[in-house]
Order: sequence, then C-alpha cells, then structure tokens
Amino acid sequence: MRISVIVDSPDSWFIEYGRKLCQRLKGEHEVEFCSSLDQREGDIAFLLSCENIYTAEQLTLHKSNIVIHAGDLPKEKGWSPMTWRILQGINEVVLSLFEANTKVDSGKVYMKDKVVFNGDELLTELREKLADKILEMAVKYVSSYPMVGMAQEGEEGFYRRRTPSDSELDINKSIAEQFNLMRIVDNERYPLFFRINNQKYILKIAKAEDE
Repeated sequence: MRISVIVDSPDSWFIEYGRKLCQRLKGEHEVEFCSSLDQREGDIAFLLSCENIYTAEQLTLHKSNIVIHAGDLPKEKGWSPMTWRILQGINEVVLSLFEANTKVDSGKVYMKDKVVFNGDELLTELREKLADKILEMAVKYVSSYPMVGMAQEGEEGFYRRRTPSDSELDINKSIAEQFNLMRIVDNERYPLFFRINNQKYILKIAKAEDE
C-alpha cells in the first residue's frame, strides 16, 4: 500500500516519531514522510500531531485519513487532552484512532487503547510513552486494513488550547499542589513562571540524574 505519514508543523515534537513510523512500515509498504496532506496520493494517510484542518477535496487524495487523538472521543475532543488529564490528577489517557473529516475530531472511530503513567513522568517522558502507543496503534491499523469504524456516540466535550500563560505557578500554593502542572510544561516553549513583587521569574524543571 501507499502510505503517507504527515506532520504538518515544522516545530512539532512528533516529527521524530513520525519518521520512526515510516521506518516500521517500510519494506512491506511504500511509505513517505510528508509535511502536508496534498503532497501525494495514496491508500492511507496518518495525520499525526497535525494543526491544519483539511478540506474534503484534500481528504479524497487517500482512501483513508487517520488521526490518532490522545483523548476518549467524543467526550475529550480538542487540544492536548493528555495535558488536561494530567492536570486533573488522572494518570491514564485513552487514545482514539479515527477517520478524519472536515469537522474537528468527529469521524468514525476504528479503535481505542490507553496509556497508563506512573505519576512521576515529566513532559518528555509523557510524550515518549504516548508516541509509542500511537505508533503501535498505527501499525495495527495498517495490518488490519480495512477496518469497520463506529460512529461517535455520547456526550461531547471540548478542551481549549492552552497558552504560555497557563504555565504560571501560584506562589500561595505548595509544590505538591502544583506538581502536575510542573510535569506538563515545556521548558523552552512554555516554561514555568511566577510573579512576585511585580517581577516575573522563569523556572525550568528536570529530573535529578543522580537519583
């Protein structure tokens, strides 16, 4: 089969994992890593960590256009559901593999799986575990293609997009109370910060190497 693995943001953390998926699928399939859906035609397109919403015409370039969303659809649509769940103190994330259409996170679902965290991971580790499961699900979809999908049913929920201002620590709360926030910040793109005496201070977090 002709398979396209698409990550459309040049700054995405998922690029290296998208390339890993290409390597896993090569040999049995004709696979190409792309930065846009309309670069080529094919059988399956994996839209992984994509920011663009593609048109109906673009979606016709492949027989199946797959998104693997780190949330339990339809109740966890939207931005960064893993992050929101960690903030809620929930160390389990359901992933939904579904067919993309012109509406956000609304296509028929082919499979669901989950990742369970142990509670001490920081962002890089959270992403690595999430990516491993995404690749596993993608390979399973290819090996089982074509699959029968199910229409989404149930109550719909939508997470808003987080901004750098969401990384602010409350100086009146303890570290323990805010540890889950500390786990999900990006030290470079949206680092922890706090304000005191009209001054903003930035913090970066990492695990101690000698522990």
